[in-house]
Amino acid sequence: MPARSKKAKPNGRSSNASRRYSPKASEKVERAMHEMKRGELHSGRSGRTVKSRKQAIAIGLSEAREAGAKVPPAPEQRPHSRAR
Repeated sequence: MPARSKKAKPNGRSSNASRRYSPKASEKVERAMHEMKRGELHSGRSGRTVKSRKQAIAIGLSEAREAGAKVPPAPEQRPHSRAR
């Protein structure tokens, strides 16, 4: 019987490639998006209602990180105040 070769799947990933985001992370982001659409998602300390889709995704990924899900690290934030 010939050995099987590792072919790329139709979506472009090989069969042995691992997921970048875990299913748990997807659930957290999905829940955050659902809450944002219903107007129930609030941001951190200020408690204001989240209106931005990007912000809702960021909140979902942050919650997934806290829960220990497999999520890439957050990008480093640049400082707001620069010395001139």
